[in-house]
Amino acid sequence: MQLTKGTVVGGKVIIEGSLVAVLSRDPEEPFALSPEDEKELLAAMAEIESGEFVSADELLESLRKYG
Repeated sequence: MQLTKGTVVGGKVIIEGSLVAVLSRDPEEPFALSPEDEKELLAAMAEIESGEFVSADELLESLRKYG
């Protein structure tokens, strides 16, 4: 898995040379974060960029324990 930044253009996320999935509750529902949620998201992104994350394989393995 990889986190990357993109630009929203005409309601679409544009990332040069990448294919991404964006999950939303409803296509008609606007996506907005509270200032607190945005701060938390940015902090999480900074952790990922600094290498502080669990890989997808590690996450799936830990979830199997609770199966």
